[in-house]
Amino acid sequence: MKWIRRIGLVVVLLLLVVGVGAASVYVMSESRLSEAYALPDEAPLAAVSDSAALARGQHLAVSIAKCVDCHGDNLGGGVVIDAPPLGHVEATNLTTGRGGVLAAYDDAALERAIRHGVAIDGRNLLIMPSRDYNHLSDEDVAALIAYLRSRPAVDQVRGRSTIGPVIRAMWVAGKAQPASSTIIAHAAPHLRVTPLGNTETAGRYIAENGCDGCHGDGYSGGAIPGTPPDWKPASNLTPTGIGHYSLADFSRILREGKRPDGTVVDTLMPVKATRHMSDEEIESVFKFLRTVPSKPFGRR
Repeated sequence: MKWIRRIGLVVVLLLLVVGVGAASVYVMSESRLSEAYALPDEAPLAAVSDSAALARGQHLAVSIAKCVDCHGDNLGGGVVIDAPPLGHVEATNLTTGRGGVLAAYDDAALERAIRHGVAIDGRNLLIMPSRDYNHLSDEDVAALIAYLRSRPAVDQVRGRSTIGPVIRAMWVAGKAQPASSTIIAHAAPHLRVTPLGNTETAGRYIAENGCDGCHGDGYSGGAIPGTPPDWKPASNLTPTGIGHYSLADFSRILREGKRPDGTVVDTLMPVKATRHMSDEEIESVFKFLRTVPSKPFGRR
C-alpha cells in the first residue's frame, strides 16, 4: 500500500539524517581532539624541593587544585566517568610506578600538562581542568611538581580514556568542554608569585583555581557542563545565592558541608578537600565572593 511505502521512506530518511548527524558530530569532535597546539615557549620553572615547597604542593594537590579528587590520595589514578553514552575516562597514574607517567615527564612537560592540558605526545588531556590551573602561579606550579615527584611509586596501570556520543554532541553544541586545552588562552602571561594573605586578590586566586570549574566564571552555579545527568547542579555563590551568609556560615560549608540551616550539601561538594583550607584562605575567598556581581542561579 502507498501509505506503508511512504512511512517506510520517511523512516529511511530519518535514519539517514540521524546517521549523517552522528557522523558529523564524530568527525568534528575527533578533529578537535587531534588538534595540535603551538604552545608558547616559556621560561623554565625554578625547580624546588625544600620542605616549604613540598608542604605547599601537598596543600594545593589536596585543598585548592584538588588533584587527589580524580587521581586518588596516592596519585595512582582512578575512574572519573564510566557511562557508555558519556564515555570512559580514567585519571592518569601520576607516580613513577608501573603504569605511571611521571618518569617520562620532565618539569616542562608537567607544566604543559597542568597549565595547558596537553600530554607529552601532544594529545589533548580529557576532563583535565587545565583551564582553571592555567591561572596557577609559577611558584605554585613548581611546588605542585615538586610534591608529585616526592610521592611514592604506585603500580597501577590505567585504561584508555574515551568520550561517548553524548559528550561529543554536547561539545560540538558548545555545552561541554571535555578538553579544556581547546579554550585556554595558551599565550596569556602567568603570575610569578602566588598572592597570599587575607585579601580579595588572594581569594580570587583561590576561587579561579578551585571553585569556578563547577560554579562557573560568574560563580552563579547551575548544571555543570558535560557531567553525568545525576550530578546535582552547583550552588550560586554570588550575593544572590549566599549574600546572607556570615563568615562563620561560609566556613561551616567548607569545613563541615552544612548550610546555615543545618542541611547537608551534596556529596559532590569536595568538603574533604576544602576542610583543609586555612582560616585565612576561607576568609579571603569569602571577601572575594562578596565582590562578584549578583546573578540569578544557573547563569554560570
